[in-house]
Amino acid sequence: MNAGIRVPFPSRASRRGCLALALLVAPSRLGIARPHQSGEERSESSQIDSKYPHLNPDSTIGDLLRHPAFTGFAGRVLPWDDRAYNERTPLDAIGSLLPYHNHVDAASTVAALNRMIDDAGQGRTIFFDIYSDADKREQPKAQTGLFFFRGRPGAPFAVICPGGGFAYVGSVHEGFPYAAKISEAGFNAFMLKYRAGLGGAVATQDFAAAISFVSQNADRLGVGTASYSLWGSSAGARMAASIGSHGTAKFGHPELAKPSAVVIAYTAHSDLAADEPPTFVVIGEQDGISPPSAMQRRVSALRRAGTEVAYREYPGVGHGFGLGIGTSAEGWIDDAIRFWIRHQPR
Repeated sequence: MNAGIRVPFPSRASRRGCLALALLVAPSRLGIARPHQSGEERSESSQIDSKYPHLNPDSTIGDLLRHPAFTGFAGRVLPWDDRAYNERTPLDAIGSLLPYHNHVDAASTVAALNRMIDDAGQGRTIFFDIYSDADKREQPKAQTGLFFFRGRPGAPFAVICPGGGFAYVGSVHEGFPYAAKISEAGFNAFMLKYRAGLGGAVATQDFAAAISFVSQNADRLGVGTASYSLWGSSAGARMAASIGSHGTAKFGHPELAKPSAVVIAYTAHSDLAADEPPTFVVIGEQDGISPPSAMQRRVSALRRAGTEVAYREYPGVGHGFGLGIGTSAEGWIDDAIRFWIRHQPR
C-alpha cells in the first residue's frame, strides 16, 4: 500500500555532494527563513559572547548536571526522573540512556545544549515552569517544564513533545535537537518535559498545560499565537495527535484554536476527529514498534476525511530515529518545517 512517499537512501558519494551543495544554498532558497540576526537574535558567523563554557561530546553527565546554565532544572534535561546517573558517562554515549531510541547523534544533542547555554549566558530565560508551586506540591508535577529556543520576536511557536514509551522523556534526542532546528528557521520552539511513568493521559494533560502556558504568556515570551504547530515523536506523537484531534479543553485546559499543523513521527495512534489539522507524518520502513502499515492506515483515514497529509517512509530505518542523522531520514525536519510554513496564513 503506497500511502505517500518512500524516500530512497542516496549513496555515500551522493550524500557528500548534496551536503556540499546545501552549504552553498541560502536557507531562504529552501523555503526556510534565515536564522535571526540581531538584538535578541543570534549571528550565524559571529562568536556568541556567553559567560558559560560549552559542553562537548567528551563532557560527562556530571558536567551537564553541574553546569551553571541549568541550575535548578538540570535533572529535567535528562530522560529519567529520580534516577541516579553514572556521572562519568560521556555525552558521546548519551544514547545508552534511551532504550527505545536509535541513531542518537551526540553532536546534535551537544549543539542544542550549547545553544541553551549561550542563551542562558546572555541572560535569557531558557526554562519555564508550567505549573504553580502549589500545583507541584499538591500533585507531583515537579518534573515538568518548558525549555525555550527563541526565534524571531512575534513569530509563531512550536511545542515539541519527545517520546520514551511514557517511561522516560527523550529530550536529548527528539526534543532539544528539533527545537534548535525550528529556532534556526526563525520560529519560537518550546520543548516539553512532561511527567513520565504515569501513562499517556497524565502526560497529555501536561502537553495541554504547556500549550496553554505559551498562549497565555505570549506577550511576555515574545511569540505569536496564530499558526502554532505541535510536534511529537513516538509516545509524544500520540499526545500531539490527540490534542490536534480533540483540542486542549478535553485535557483540562482552556480551549484554543487548533494548530495549523501537527508533525508526528513513528506512532501507531489511530484515534481521529472530524476536523483534523494538516498533518506531516514520518516513519521508518523497518519500525517494529510502530509498523508503517499502522501509520498508513491513519494516513488513509485522514485523507478520506479531507485532511491534507504529507507521508514520508524511510528505508533502512527503525523506530526512534530522531533527526535521522546518517540515515535515509536525515533532513526530514526541514521538509516538516516547510509543510508548517505552507499552512500558515499569508
